Amino acid sequence: MKRYLTLAEVKDILSKLVEERELTLEQKYALKHAEDFAKLNVEDALKLKEELMELPFITERIAVKIVDILPQSPEEVRAIFFKEPITINLEDVQKILDIVKKYI
Repeated sequence: MKRYLTLAEVKDILSKLVEERELTLEQKYALKHAEDFAKLNVEDALKLKEELMELPFITERIAVKIVDILPQSPEEVRAIFFKEPITINLEDVQKILDIVKKYI
């Protein structure tokens, strides 16, 4: 089963793994990227992801993108949905922004 991870989760997993053993080069790059770009701690990231997934039009993949990007404008939300097969209306965009604002 495929599971999508937020950058905060990747950071948490790899930070724990580095204490146990030497990371591969790819893992080191992934950890550096996660450290640089994860905007939330893992607990808040997971809570935000779950809250977003309660919306019927949000898949896990989209929720993870939203958590990682933390959009703050309607344009940023629309950019996340640009290649998706659904059309998102302004009311749904605002719901997403309201949820995200609680974690910023």
